Amino acid sequence: MKILVIDDDATVRFMLSEICAIANWEVVIGSNGREGLEALTKNEIDVVLVDYHMPEMDGLQTVQHLRRMDRNVPILVLTVDERQEIADRFLDLGATDFALKPVKAPDLISRIQLHMRLAQYTRTMGNEISERLPADDLFETKGISKTTLVHIISYLRTNPQPCTVDEITQEVGLAYPTVYRTLVHLMQKGKVRTIISYQKVGRPKNKYEWLKD
Repeated sequence: MKILVIDDDATVRFMLSEICAIANWEVVIGSNGREGLEALTKNEIDVVLVDYHMPEMDGLQTVQHLRRMDRNVPILVLTVDERQEIADRFLDLGATDFALKPVKAPDLISRIQLHMRLAQYTRTMGNEISERLPADDLFETKGISKTTLVHIISYLRTNPQPCTVDEITQEVGLAYPTVYRTLVHLMQKGKVRTIISYQKVGRPKNKYEWLKD
């Protein structure tokens, strides 16, 4: 498997390369957004890791161009910024998921492996799910990949109990902003509903439930 690492920090590039080496993955390096785009044109890339804060072409611009060049490759944004508005901007431009810095080797390896499995899962299950939901443009949405939608829809459909965003995030392995944004989209499409769960202690929590097909 080949991973494209785009980061302007040489120390971070080395660290990410070493992590990928642990998993026996080949690494292609881009020290900035432009080099990353060029690398994508010359290589068959399985997963892209891209930094947010970079000079000349930042992570937002880089993700936008990467997605225009390849509609399907998973793009993981590396960032210390957890703000939902930043996540929304990245998702709008085509990011697939997020990994928070500082990156830990086991977490990053498992996240990359997850997206490899999701890509395979979408190829085998995506058409089946799409055929069951033919009435609208559920899969034609800006900022949310079909892979992510298929994964979360499959989980919700097979889980009999309403779940919080935190519970879904833990089970599916995707970042919180990715899961939350997907749930909002599914609610807008009338596929998911919110149930308020009142706790014995603390504030009520929103839980999400798939509406039967």
